[in-house]
Amino acid sequence: MPDTIYIIIAMILACGGTFAALWFLPFGGKLLGHDRGRKFAAGSEVNIGKPTGVGFYFVLVFTVMALIFAEHSVGFILMLVLVLASMVCGFLDDRSAAPWGEYIKGALDFGIAILGAIFFVCFFGSEVYISIGGASFDIPAVIYAILACILFIVSINATNATDGVDGLSGSLTILTLVTITVAGSIMDGFDVTKAVSGLILVAVIAAYLWFNHFPSKMLMGDAGSRAIGFFIAFYAMYMKVPFAYLIVGLPFLLDGGLSILKITIGRLTHKKVIILKNLITPVHDHLKKRKGLSVPKTWAVIVGFGLVVDIFYILIIFLCSI
Repeated sequence: MPDTIYIIIAMILACGGTFAALWFLPFGGKLLGHDRGRKFAAGSEVNIGKPTGVGFYFVLVFTVMALIFAEHSVGFILMLVLVLASMVCGFLDDRSAAPWGEYIKGALDFGIAILGAIFFVCFFGSEVYISIGGASFDIPAVIYAILACILFIVSINATNATDGVDGLSGSLTILTLVTITVAGSIMDGFDVTKAVSGLILVAVIAAYLWFNHFPSKMLMGDAGSRAIGFFIAFYAMYMKVPFAYLIVGLPFLLDGGLSILKITIGRLTHKKVIILKNLITPVHDHLKKRKGLSVPKTWAVIVGFGLVVDIFYILIIFLCSI
């Protein structure tokens, strides 16, 4: 079967399966939690009571489709198990009567990230491509594992932090996965068994956005955002362009990552050092509260920025590869 047809069939089935699952939400009344709103988050009150944690459904669909159409190696299956583990941890938090403490979630993220880094180095190696120039090299395994662990933690939390505006996290995920797919294919050649996993998630998130665009009907919750964040980090390494995350992940890093950095520095210094005092984080809250932008305009600003960054990045690496 031609690669293009193979990918199209996989994406159609993934999109259709996700749409059906989210349309009917089987056992949703018993399974799902409901949004509690977020303290200090601008406009979060409009989401109170909406079904949350629907990432449970689309992560399951993604996993099944990836098992059918993508690589069948032990390493890939183990990484999918960790995607599911990220989803389950987030899902239990979504269903909890009171949100889990940040230390508990941080410890779980750290444990999953360590396993992910070890599994990746053991089964996939440590070869990476420099995104501009096309040269590849091997990073010493221990150093790569440490960097991989950091990437997993950053990606999980930055993706989670952007999930505060209808359609934002899902839209940025699609842009990021498509750009990583293109970048990896330019650098290392197109491998359908590798690329199809990222494109399956693109199709899954596209179906989710039908229900999550403004005004949203449901929310992915931590069940979705944490699993997506883990997979984005894995996919960047899987396509051998992990450093590309520093560019294609800029919207995640600037919107959600700055919030994590600000909170971390404040806590480590017992609030003696407060950075970005005049910036409300995540940045989408700053745009809504300080700049007075509506939800659709906030979405457009951040996604538009991401689109411009990704287009220029792809153009640069394409020109450098000629």
